[in-house]
Amino acid sequence: MASFGRIAVPTGLRRALTFWRRSIQARVVVSTLVLSAIVICAVGWFLLQQTREGLLKHRVDVVVGEVEAEVADTRDRLSAASATGANASEQRSDLIDPIIEAGDSRGYSVVLGGPEDNETSLEDGGAHRTSGLELVSVPERLEEHFDGVNRSTAWTYTEIVRTTPDGETVREPGIVVGSQVKLPADGQTYTIYFLFPLTEEEETLSLVTQALITANGLLLVLVAGITWLVTRQVVTPVRMARQVAERLAAGRLQERLRVTGEDDLARLAMSFNQMASNLQRQIRQLEELSWVQRRFVSDVSHELRTPLTTVRMAGDVLHDARRDFDPVTARAAELLQVELDRFETLLVDLLEISRFDAGAAVLDVEDINLLDVAHRVVDSVRPLADQRGVLVVVEQPDRPVRAQVDARRVERILRNLVTNAIDHAFPDDPDRPIVVRMAADEQAAAITVRDRGVGLAPGESAMVFNRFWRSDPARARSSGGTGLGLAISLEDAHLHGGWLQAWGRPGDGAQFRLTLPRRAGMPLRRSPLPLAPIDEVASEPEPPDDSPAATDPGREPSRGATS
Repeated sequence: MASFGRIAVPTGLRRALTFWRRSIQARVVVSTLVLSAIVICAVGWFLLQQTREGLLKHRVDVVVGEVEAEVADTRDRLSAASATGANASEQRSDLIDPIIEAGDSRGYSVVLGGPEDNETSLEDGGAHRTSGLELVSVPERLEEHFDGVNRSTAWTYTEIVRTTPDGETVREPGIVVGSQVKLPADGQTYTIYFLFPLTEEEETLSLVTQALITANGLLLVLVAGITWLVTRQVVTPVRMARQVAERLAAGRLQERLRVTGEDDLARLAMSFNQMASNLQRQIRQLEELSWVQRRFVSDVSHELRTPLTTVRMAGDVLHDARRDFDPVTARAAELLQVELDRFETLLVDLLEISRFDAGAAVLDVEDINLLDVAHRVVDSVRPLADQRGVLVVVEQPDRPVRAQVDARRVERILRNLVTNAIDHAFPDDPDRPIVVRMAADEQAAAITVRDRGVGLAPGESAMVFNRFWRSDPARARSSGGTGLGLAISLEDAHLHGGWLQAWGRPGDGAQFRLTLPRRAGMPLRRSPLPLAPIDEVASEPEPPDDSPAATDPGREPSRGATS
């Protein structure tokens, strides 16, 4: 099971949803099928309704004509019987018996009601009827229509109910037609109900329905096949373009699309290939330019070391003899020494950056306690902190924080972070110390450096690791930094497969978080410490550590400004 938000989604369903999101062809085919099914069902329903109405109308016309013919024949027969002097009982027999016999031979049923002036229902009047026919087959509304004499012929739909000799009740749809006949012997008017079953029409309609369903199913399959073939002609070139684009993104710049034909897709492939060629040419130019720049930085750094060594020796001599100089010259010798130190540090940083750019940096991994590294760093920067009047505190973790790292590089990262915190902290304010925290879990170890200084403006946390970037160019560096410390620290963190992030708020200080895998080569999923300080209740939420960007060991979410 996989989780989708807070809902547990089965793996099969999750894969189906992923396929649905990624496949244009599947969405087009399914959408076409759904729309076609709706249209086909609507058209089929309309055709069935038209067919049903046509069948019923034709059946009604036939049965009404048959009833009128039968009633006319019955009246003629009664007139003939009256001429022979038959009594009322004999005339009633002549009225109902031939009609029932004709109904049995022609497939319809007959019910003969009592005289209309008795005002009794069929049930109460002991009506004559076809054997097995239930009187409930005649609707009450049709009986009410014939309450009286000289009523016109009327019909309606009904449900014919019969009882078989086995005692089983059979129900079927039908049409009931009523008409009145006057008996000459007693002058009474009798109502005759003719009940015609709709079995044949029902079978015909069922046959038509099955034919429509079969035709609609075959039509949907045909539409799906046609849609799949049509979309395949469009989707296949797009998929090929995606595959070539992925290869180009992976560095295989020689990949190109195969161009066939002269249609829009072929012209798109030609444009894509032209774009790829231009990108390849520009990337090669940038690579050559980058190589020239790296080589220039490396050569300059190496070449400057020799004159720097000479200038350093001369500067040391002048600095040692500054007490014999006048005050102005002695101050100049001191400034020269300070700038030489900064220049030498800058050369070392440039050489380190050039090694990172050339991919020549390697790790010397060992299993160490990061708490020892933190104490060494704090002890080394304590003179600078005392000079600024800033207190640096290392919080004792609940358990040892051990990791397989390059101790020299991790120490350099922490030194840069603590020194940077001292540079931006408010001086002579013991109530706002710089706090170094650390924690570890089964997979990762993390160290945070929290200061309560000037902080970072919105958007600056994404630029703080850029080379030579400064939030306030007018602000003096008390530590004499080169502007490359945080950039080198970021590269050291990436070399370990870790993250280096920053959080800040103007006037409320900043916090930097270093997250490293406990074992070399282990991918990171989350950090044991939050990026935002614990004491910041109203701070904006940090991105989830298990986001796709966080799974890249060199690139975690940019909210702390990583890369």
